[in-house]
Amino acid sequence: MPTSKDVAEAAGVAQSTVSYVLSGKRPISEKTRKKVEAAIEQLTYQPNAGARALASRRTRVIGLVIPFIPELEMASIMEFVSVIASTARQYDHDILLVTEDEGAAGLRRVVGQQICDGLILMQVEDEDERLPVARTLNVPVLLIGIPRDPSGLVCIDANFEMAGEHCVRDLAAAGHSVISIIDWQPAVVNRHVNYVDRFMGGADAAAKALGVSVQHLPGGPDQATIADSVDKALAATEGLPAFIAPDRTVQDILRRALASRGLTPGVNVSIIGSATPTLAELQPIPLSTIDLRPAEVSRRAVKIICQLLEADSQGPHESLELVPTVITHRSSTLRPPHGA
Repeated sequence: MPTSKDVAEAAGVAQSTVSYVLSGKRPISEKTRKKVEAAIEQLTYQPNAGARALASRRTRVIGLVIPFIPELEMASIMEFVSVIASTARQYDHDILLVTEDEGAAGLRRVVGQQICDGLILMQVEDEDERLPVARTLNVPVLLIGIPRDPSGLVCIDANFEMAGEHCVRDLAAAGHSVISIIDWQPAVVNRHVNYVDRFMGGADAAAKALGVSVQHLPGGPDQATIADSVDKALAATEGLPAFIAPDRTVQDILRRALASRGLTPGVNVSIIGSATPTLAELQPIPLSTIDLRPAEVSRRAVKIICQLLEADSQGPHESLELVPTVITHRSSTLRPPHGA
């Protein structure tokens, strides 16, 4: 296989110049850089990852700490994983998946053994046991999610408070005076991830400002729970009912429960859910959705941590970024009266 020495000879430059072009550690003239890049392409040269790590003391690997919990909808988590991995490659980094089995000890292990240069933590709880350790690590750590106390941490997440507010405002504008929110399933709620509270807080604040009523009802992956929640919602509603279902695992069950009670989304009941555009369009009645923008959150997460790595800055760092959410209207919601 070709080496950096071969690239240097083909480009007519010193071997160290090839290294500088690859690492970006020193400024190189545009003419020289193009000569080196042309030689790399001609020879199909691939830098040796181990050698680069020894030379730079960097692995160019980011650890992604994610929970593999059977009750959680892994398709949602994999949306993040796929975008994080592809975005990391654009920044010349790879992703190492780290499960939560080891808890805080796992963070110390992968950093202490220099397996990765930085960490991204997902499914962050209000009082997360990993955070005291994360604050002490000498590598950048980024959280997708917001703990109760985000001081000394770099956090990014969807703006769930905005999402709850947008859903309530949208349904109130369509003429609904009572809006029922089907909660996330217990496995999510019991983990105390605070996006649940942020979503509900935004919904409640919007309801108070608009003079409408919001009722919070249990969610879950079983039909009996959703059927009971639907019956409670209908009993408390005068006029046309409306539902918000931010947890994807309940949406099909909710639709079937409403159909068995003679309710058709977009005709005599409104539903706003959460789904990818493709899945939303494939529903029997295309689903209006609150887009929590997981792809944008993932891209921003990688960009932020790579910026910290390239700056070679030591912790602790502190920042908080909320990605705005957007409602996409389809056929499952009633539309506001003309002129409203």
